[in-house]
Amino acid sequence: MGAEPEISIIIPVENESGTIGALLDVLAPMKECCEVVFVDGGSGDDTVRKIQSTGFTVILSPDKGRANQMNHGVSVAGGEVLWFLHADSTPPKNAPEQISNVIGKGYKAGCFRIRFSSKNPLMLYNAIASNLRVRTRNIAFGDQGIFIRRQLFEELGGYAPIPLMEDYQLSMDIKKAGLTFGVAKGVIKTSARRYQKYGILKTMLLMQVLQRRYRRGGDVEEIAKAYNMR
Repeated sequence: MGAEPEISIIIPVENESGTIGALLDVLAPMKECCEVVFVDGGSGDDTVRKIQSTGFTVILSPDKGRANQMNHGVSVAGGEVLWFLHADSTPPKNAPEQISNVIGKGYKAGCFRIRFSSKNPLMLYNAIASNLRVRTRNIAFGDQGIFIRRQLFEELGGYAPIPLMEDYQLSMDIKKAGLTFGVAKGVIKTSARRYQKYGILKTMLLMQVLQRRYRRGGDVEEIAKAYNMR
């Protein structure tokens, strides 16, 4: 059996001072086996200082927006497998091993099952629906910790430089290429803050509407505006 592929963990951040602590704690021991690249989008708080205080390096993206930040992170990363994490998500401690297992089975892309920080029944339903969506529709979102072989990522052109739905588009590109997401056994815990701030049911319904608009070729700038104005 050959050596396991090197994993580069790429995390876009911007004004995440209040939420980044949990992720930093989990990532600390992963320094031994993974490259970790934080990409800042121009934080105005002490996000960068908090990250640097734990020994991680932060680079500044020349362009704002999560897709641009992640693509910039890829440009400086050296790993054969790219693992994209959200700043308010907490992966399992043995995530690198789980990723290697999925890639070792021949999958070129994968993700984790998701669980939200809220125990609200609607959020439990949302998590179940998200996990089923990967299995039945081969669509994964960024808060599920998407990982992908660099070669495939580059062949697909990386993340589309759009203000929203970049993870959805990547999933559709992977699906169009005739490939299937491998699903790691572990669970990634993701903050429900956005749902709690704007209303759980309201946010869930809005996301369904916006995804439908995007699938039908709607203007992504207008879709992003509708998302940010809620």
